[in-house]
Amino acid sequence: MPEGPSVKKFQLLTSPFVGQVVTKVGGSSRKINVSELKALRLQDSRVHGKNLFLAFVAAGGLLGRTAEELALQRVAHSGASSPAQEGEEQVCAPQIGLPEEEVQELPHSRSDAPDAGGLDNWLRVHFGLFGSIRANEFSRANKANKRGDWKDPIPRLVLHFESGGFLVFYNCRMHWCSSPMADPASDILSVEFHRGRALDALRTSNPVCYTLLDQRYFSGLGNIIKNEILYLAKIHPLTQGSLLALSDLERLLDYAIQFSSDWLESKLHGKGLHPQIYQKEQCPLGHAVMKGTLGPLGGLKRLTWWCPQCQPAVL
Repeated sequence: MPEGPSVKKFQLLTSPFVGQVVTKVGGSSRKINVSELKALRLQDSRVHGKNLFLAFVAAGGLLGRTAEELALQRVAHSGASSPAQEGEEQVCAPQIGLPEEEVQELPHSRSDAPDAGGLDNWLRVHFGLFGSIRANEFSRANKANKRGDWKDPIPRLVLHFESGGFLVFYNCRMHWCSSPMADPASDILSVEFHRGRALDALRTSNPVCYTLLDQRYFSGLGNIIKNEILYLAKIHPLTQGSLLALSDLERLLDYAIQFSSDWLESKLHGKGLHPQIYQKEQCPLGHAVMKGTLGPLGGLKRLTWWCPQCQPAVL
């Protein structure tokens, strides 16, 4: 699943197209009507944790369509929806604990149309397990699929812009909303990240490996980062935060911020990640690594790797 550094890189790929008008569209998405994006202007691009938000407005110089007209067009294309769907609130709240599986889209419905009274129409993009964005290139098959076919991936959305460049979205979930409900204080890659609030969350009686994946406090921190920083801090995944010294939690938080920033920097320079513990059989010191599926009762369980010698249990 793309984590915060990957989504930040995706956002940087979209940035050069901000201010440009969409001239041609394509894609297989059934969650939104892709044709409604044609002739709109990409006004803004923002990232929060594992979510990308794109703002589109009417390109007045071309068609002069109002926000009300855009919303009515969506209703006309979408058809009727169920009463339950009509009552859904369409704000872009970050989702917590999304399952690790390929993103499946449902057909678009009337509930996907944004508020007609707003000037901005925000498209929220969540990348699931294998989602990605490419700029000015399409993804090509590098191996056969499960059926043995060599078929190129099918884009969910393709946006061609007036400059001649284009963006391609693969295997992601998209829906319209009125505004991005994002809290930069919880985003580990934001300059506004709130260390104090994150430390308070870590100091509870919950195992630290559960808390680190709580997107309310560590938006963008995913399973790879979790495994790596726990190893770097020499903390057992199931250690209760309340049993750790404040200095240990401070160090863990430092590793979370530094590792995420370094990973982003590597991505921007085309370098791969070289994990020390994630999916390894031995730690860097040669000790055997344990693997288990850990998570809160009734919540999402995630594969976790740790070294019993480097990360001893705290009783």
